[in-house]
Amino acid sequence: MRMWGETVKSLLVASGTILNEILIWRLVPQALEKSLLCSYKGDTLGVEDYENVHFSDKQYIAIHLGRLKEHEGSIFRIAWSSDGSKFMSVSDDRSARIWMLSSQSQNFVNKAAGQDDIQIIPKLTLFGHGARIWDCYISNSIIITVGEDCSCCIWAMDGKLIKKFREHIGRGIWRCLYDPSTLLLVTAGFDSAIKVHHLYNSSFHDKVEHKVVSDDVNNDSEVFSISSPTISGQYGPMDSKSEYVRYLHFVKETDLYVATNNGYLHHAELSNSKDVRWTKVIQVAEMAPIICMDVMVMHSDISLNRDDIIALGDGRGNVTVVHLTASDLGPKVNSSFTWPAEKDRQLLGVYWCKSLECRHIFTADPRGVLKLWDIRNALLSNTLDITISQKVPLITVFESSFGARIMCIDASPQDEILIAGDKKGNITAFPFPKALVEHEGSGTQQNMPSCDHFKGAHGISSVTSVHIITSTSDHLEIHTTGGDGCICFFKYDINVQKIEFFGMRQVKELGTIQSIFPHHASENQLLSTYAIGFTSADFIIWDLENETKMLQLSCGGWRRPYSYYLGMVPEYQNCFAFVKDHSIHIRRHWAPAQDKKFLPQVLHMQFHGREVHSLCFVDPAGYLNLEKSSDLYIATGCEDGTVRLTGNSINSAGKWCSSKLLGEHVGGSAVRATCFVQKAYTFLDKSCNIIPNGNSDDILVKNKDNILLLISVGSKQVLTTWVLQPKVTENRHVCSSGDSAMTFQWLSTHMPPKLTNRSKTGHVKQNNEEGDSSMVQPNQVIMDQLENDWRYLSVTAFLLEHPSTNLTVCFVVVACSDATVVLRALLLPSRLWFDVALLTQQGSPVLVLKHIITAASVNCKDNAYSGDTYIVVSGSTDGSITFWDLTDTIHGFMQLVSETQPHMVIDCQKRPRTGRGSQGGRRRWRTLPGCSLKKINEEASLPDGINLNTPNAAENTPETFSVEESGATNDQNYVFESGATDNQNYVFSSSQSCNILEVTPMHIFSGVHQSGVNCLHVSEMRDCSYSRPGMSYCVISGGDDQAVHCFCFTLGSLQDCAINTSLDSSNNGTVKIICQHRVPSAHSSAVKGIWTDGIWTFSTGLDQRIRCWKMESSGKFTEYSHVIISVPEPETLGVFHDRRERKYWVAVAGRGMQMVEFFSPEDDKEDVSK
Repeated sequence: MRMWGETVKSLLVASGTILNEILIWRLVPQALEKSLLCSYKGDTLGVEDYENVHFSDKQYIAIHLGRLKEHEGSIFRIAWSSDGSKFMSVSDDRSARIWMLSSQSQNFVNKAAGQDDIQIIPKLTLFGHGARIWDCYISNSIIITVGEDCSCCIWAMDGKLIKKFREHIGRGIWRCLYDPSTLLLVTAGFDSAIKVHHLYNSSFHDKVEHKVVSDDVNNDSEVFSISSPTISGQYGPMDSKSEYVRYLHFVKETDLYVATNNGYLHHAELSNSKDVRWTKVIQVAEMAPIICMDVMVMHSDISLNRDDIIALGDGRGNVTVVHLTASDLGPKVNSSFTWPAEKDRQLLGVYWCKSLECRHIFTADPRGVLKLWDIRNALLSNTLDITISQKVPLITVFESSFGARIMCIDASPQDEILIAGDKKGNITAFPFPKALVEHEGSGTQQNMPSCDHFKGAHGISSVTSVHIITSTSDHLEIHTTGGDGCICFFKYDINVQKIEFFGMRQVKELGTIQSIFPHHASENQLLSTYAIGFTSADFIIWDLENETKMLQLSCGGWRRPYSYYLGMVPEYQNCFAFVKDHSIHIRRHWAPAQDKKFLPQVLHMQFHGREVHSLCFVDPAGYLNLEKSSDLYIATGCEDGTVRLTGNSINSAGKWCSSKLLGEHVGGSAVRATCFVQKAYTFLDKSCNIIPNGNSDDILVKNKDNILLLISVGSKQVLTTWVLQPKVTENRHVCSSGDSAMTFQWLSTHMPPKLTNRSKTGHVKQNNEEGDSSMVQPNQVIMDQLENDWRYLSVTAFLLEHPSTNLTVCFVVVACSDATVVLRALLLPSRLWFDVALLTQQGSPVLVLKHIITAASVNCKDNAYSGDTYIVVSGSTDGSITFWDLTDTIHGFMQLVSETQPHMVIDCQKRPRTGRGSQGGRRRWRTLPGCSLKKINEEASLPDGINLNTPNAAENTPETFSVEESGATNDQNYVFESGATDNQNYVFSSSQSCNILEVTPMHIFSGVHQSGVNCLHVSEMRDCSYSRPGMSYCVISGGDDQAVHCFCFTLGSLQDCAINTSLDSSNNGTVKIICQHRVPSAHSSAVKGIWTDGIWTFSTGLDQRIRCWKMESSGKFTEYSHVIISVPEPETLGVFHDRRERKYWVAVAGRGMQMVEFFSPEDDKEDVSK
């Protein structure tokens, strides 16, 4: 319902119903009742009823003016124009409709009763949204609609679509506000973001009428076209000798260089857009076409004038360098010289490097050869005759092993490294000694081989820019952009000379990214970062920090000549030029920064746009010896496949301070569960020759130089691992992902290989009962494996370090929707994945997984050594809770890996698959030639009779081991073959082979819940009186039956020896139940999340309550308090505990996220929670 009017007499009411109708009402004085009724009864719209309304001493009648039935769906929003002459409605039918009243509102109010002949006329119907429209705005000059498809449409009054943009994510934009005086549009959506759109800073004002944009707003923008003097007037078909623009280059908002096909270089002075001043700078010899151009801008400390050093490469293979000095009368040529760099048609690129200034220049040919030239002497010669070739010494030749054209470079003489990106998406590192550029060339050419490379850094798309950032003394960061729409992050180890991929950011709004532009407020303060690129035929500048579009212009795409220039404040200072129809089209928005107010682009941070399925607290301070932060960080996984790291400021009353996108699962598969691995355990075994003392925790858990991992799993059996990278310097670079205090970087992705050749998967012959003929039918088993859509439901993980080999292995247990549970191992730092064991005898899918690790000890009676113990606890859809003993399996695998050391043989250069030119292209997805799925499984199988549970399974040292690849770079099948007698194989495969090692449950507790176990948590019992500390645990669970169940148990026998922790996997009696307790109706709906530390327990359910339970030493628990939360359909719960402050922070996520703070009272009588 929406009302219009400033007084009671002028009040108009429009209401929309679920029956697809719009009802219009107005108020009239009672004295006019009869005449108005007579008038409206004759109207086609009709009047159905009216009623008396009293205001002060006057009595009014509510008159029904009409019932509009044009929509075909429920009415969601109605908006009036400012003068009340029209209104618009939006509906479930994806349309917006404009309605006109028959007379102006001011005349309508003042008319006499007999003259009030009012009609409501449908004027316009707008279609353009792909889903329901939620909100709208209308004025006399503009119409705005926002909808469920996350798009915002701006329309002219004649119904033409002016602009459409999408800057929200998820389930839509819910509300919009617009201020006509400042042209500011504010939108708010499901993703919790409130964004401000500056329409005067976009192409909006280029398409609407003048009356829409006020003069004080539009005078900073200019759109005009110019034409080079040598091209003006030329139209029609062109050939190789025609004159046309090949290159454009802005050096300032008023200075543009233009290079043409006939070898001309022009300068255009754009101070006055109506009177452009052209200057012919130079024409290269033989009128050869200018193939490539690069400009180096130098600012002298002595002179205030700017120096432009322009390098031109022509079709004859010559390089021409022109030194210009800017002045008020135009650029002045100080010197120019030419030398032959390549053969005819072999010179494709000339590149300056900022770190080398203008003393050296690079040239590139089509075969991946890069040449470094010393031009210092030639630049100081002050010659102006370009017809005479100068002698320019060639210092070094860098040749890429890929043989692809070099597209971009960056060099760091200080770190002695050169990075080059080529046209096929690869990057190559070359040594770059300081001696190459510090002294003049000796005349002898050097050939510099590459020291390392990374194949497919941007898949099969071209690398468009490379930046080297010095981070630490022995590591460099390399940031690249490419034609795949991604920004990639690499590390280069100076000592090892190795390139390692560690992160990527995919900008979905850009099809290709040409460069990145950091906007610094000061030398050490980064305000924002902009990605500059193209989507289809549009040029786009995208704000990476605020996730907003700063500029979008239609230009025809990146293949035509273009140039851009950004000032100190890109929001108000930007220029773009492109060539179309023999003309240079320029769009310039340039305003003095001091005259503008810097309005925020995001009023509230962006979060997930869809349902959050999992969350976990991230606390690196306790494990990396960092200073305690005032912010809490939460990693969340969402239905749209994204993983975010969100910060909450403790000192600001729980305000959400940041939310950074870590990355996205392959193919956008939904994230179902996350796990933060915050401890690294030391693997202890008899072979390690390390016998723990009584205080085993000092050896078991390592707190120094820990690897902190975040693991996320989800649909399509995608498992992604992220590694925590704490901030080491104060200088953040442009595309640094994550928060200023920490960031997670992509480490590895495991997923099944994609089998694409369905026609050759295998067939089975079946005889026809009616005759002798036979028909071939697809093998149903193979087809089921190809067409399945299995997803991971839960994950738990822990890290083990081998003390004698310094190997680190991350063991990951994942539960799949096909009722399988698999133990996998990730070998670090080589990023090799192995299938270790299959946890069998599980008839129902597992919904939740947790693990228990107990410390190693020595038996006090006979000094017998007992290693550490690894137990996994699972909860299933049938309401059962299962215990699995993985101790022997893990010991055998660690022993075998330490002996074979596969990471020393296998190369593991990887990057995540993005779906747009990912690493290796289509070739990487193919299976082995001529091998079916059955054949692959047969080749990668374990020998008969092998059982890792046998005592001597890992005692023999393997003599040889072999590696078999399935063809997928990121996911390979590894088979390790040990000796001839006691063989032990570990298989990596996407589909679980029937011969993989199987582990049976050590204990199954059936009927714990009447239906699925939705959540489960394991904690050590600190106040348990039945057993010693470290061996008593409690398992608390919640299910669909609305119940919360808890049972306490001990591991090992209850002997008097205080340090005996022996565990016999074949004896189920080692898990001894001490006590159990059950609350049947803990919540009024399904329990979705639960957590405990043995003292306090927190649970949440679909009833939108967080309930706090007090745990007793006897195992019983009682409700202490509860709080109502505003998160609809909560799905997960996480808790962070500060023991010193006696505080608990409880986070609940579902359709949104909320955090509650709880103070633990000193006694049960004191309640200081909030």
